[in-house]
Amino acid sequence: MTSDSRIGPFCFGSERETLRAFLDYQRATLAMKCEGLTDEELRQQSMPPSTLSLLGLVRHMAEVERAWFRRVFEDNDVPLVWSDEIDFQAAYDASASTREEAFTAWEAEVANSRRIEREAESLDQAGYQPRRGEEVSLRMVMVHVLLEYARHNGHADFLREGVDGTVGA
Repeated sequence: MTSDSRIGPFCFGSERETLRAFLDYQRATLAMKCEGLTDEELRQQSMPPSTLSLLGLVRHMAEVERAWFRRVFEDNDVPLVWSDEIDFQAAYDASASTREEAFTAWEAEVANSRRIEREAESLDQAGYQPRRGEEVSLRMVMVHVLLEYARHNGHADFLREGVDGTVGA
């Protein structure tokens, strides 16, 4: 990690502004954890039996963004990025992946998620979550995705340290 260019969430703002800022901060944290690494380093797995890698996390978060924003608010039937069978584990297999492939997909899904959120009239906007078979609010989706990032960024901390000893942020 060469630098920390993340913009920290502010201390005051509306609920929506706060959720948006924290979510973008967590997105930037994942990108920062991958900064300066080669494809091979990004594919480096943690420890057996886990096959978890930084690139696998980026791919997984592309799936999370798609599943919780695009599939809920636009097209319930759109396939996942790396699985037609809604297999979230498929994204973790980054053995043949590259930074370009994973980050291009992730950045496209993040842009789509941001657009969906900004176009929504309120956090109370309802969408249909096909995996759960129920309606969910944009508020719930934003909190859920925020928690997914926070959880996986903790994994990214350990993975990055394992790759090159870099710790922090």
